[in-house]
Amino acid sequence: MVAKVELKEVSKIFREPRTGKETLAVEGLNLEIRPGEVVSLVGPSGCGKTTALNLIAGFERPTAGRALLDGREISGPGADRGVVFQEPALFHWMTVEENITFGPRMQGKPAGEYLPLAREMIMRVGLGSFEHHYPDELSGGMKQRVSVARILINQPQVLLLDEPFAALDAQTRLIMQEWLLDVLLDRKTAVLFITHDIDEAVFLADRSYVMGVRPGHIKSELAIPLPRPRSRQMLTSGEFNRLKANILEIISLESAKAFESALARQVA
Repeated sequence: MVAKVELKEVSKIFREPRTGKETLAVEGLNLEIRPGEVVSLVGPSGCGKTTALNLIAGFERPTAGRALLDGREISGPGADRGVVFQEPALFHWMTVEENITFGPRMQGKPAGEYLPLAREMIMRVGLGSFEHHYPDELSGGMKQRVSVARILINQPQVLLLDEPFAALDAQTRLIMQEWLLDVLLDRKTAVLFITHDIDEAVFLADRSYVMGVRPGHIKSELAIPLPRPRSRQMLTSGEFNRLKANILEIISLESAKAFESALARQVA
């Protein structure tokens, strides 16, 4: 299958404006996401996971290499890609329905076109009795459901999620993972899910990329051959734990390298 998104030998250097100091964040980064595929991206803190997402979103441009969407260079943000961050990016003065319909309204679409879709989306994300509530009246998990629904109503071809459930408690997080899998089940959206949680990376994804320490690079690529639809019962299966152990071993080795490197710099 042809890739929807590709990063080909991508490197990204950030330059500090005041001092001119340069930091090589990622180097020789290669990954791809196919239509309808969920790909997780894991790795030690500071390895460049969010940089990779920002390159696909068009928030950053590669210093070297190519970031591609449907084989064409990504030149900036676009409606074909939707981004969900760790903190819900909602307008606190708008209701759930108004937040979800913000995109179509800004595009000048007629209410008759987007309101039925919005109401269907509100029911799909389990907020049927909360459409007139404001964000401050919602729990953390409910706010993130609104954030995802606000992106999905625009029908993006690519969904980029940067640790969207990190701030939630363990039980709510699991509920949100199951909910997201259900929402994405009948879609052809290409999904990149960044997470620090290895269970989450395995449970959600068709494939997982594990990044090595800075400069960030792909250390390993693992297929996740768990059947869909998925349920929480899989979390205790032998295959799940085997996949989890493989990723944990790679990340542990990379984290140890990062610690030793930092210690060496302090001694020097």
